[in-house]
Amino acid sequence: MPEEIKKIEGVLAEFGNPKELLEAAEKVRDAGYKRFDCHTPFPVHGMDAAMGLGPSRLGWLVAAMGFAGTLTALAMQWWMSAVDYPVVISGKPLFSFQAFIPIIFEVTILFSAFATVIGMLGFNILPRFHHPVFYSDRIRKATDDGFFLSIESTDPFFREDKTKELLTAIGGQEVEYLVAND
Repeated sequence: MPEEIKKIEGVLAEFGNPKELLEAAEKVRDAGYKRFDCHTPFPVHGMDAAMGLGPSRLGWLVAAMGFAGTLTALAMQWWMSAVDYPVVISGKPLFSFQAFIPIIFEVTILFSAFATVIGMLGFNILPRFHHPVFYSDRIRKATDDGFFLSIESTDPFFREDKTKELLTAIGGQEVEYLVAND
């Protein structure tokens, strides 16, 4: 019976410290790779720039949804108090926005919070229940004291041998293919 051919999902390399990983990320970015990630036990200052990542779009989404929440709360309260069920209380005007401020604030925060959670999940393509790096036993060190860089096979520049050689040349230790265990 012929041996089953296993698909290579990517390449993983370990680096000794955050500085080496940061330099490696810059070199991988400069080599043209786009679908790669760095795995560290803590945030590394400057990693976004080293990986060539732009500013997050999440802030714009949250601001837009917060503004939509403000307008929704204002319109809702105006409709209820001035159009749908107008009641004059102590001679005050029907549309007295000062009384609406607490509700406006709360609905703004509500819309912003939902936009933050849903936007973060969407922009990060989550939930993703499995990732090719989980094929490696060494990746567990990334939660404690390991610094890893992985390049996915879906990257247009990915070539099995060339990518592994690049990671070895830039100082990667324990460079391994990520092969499905299925």
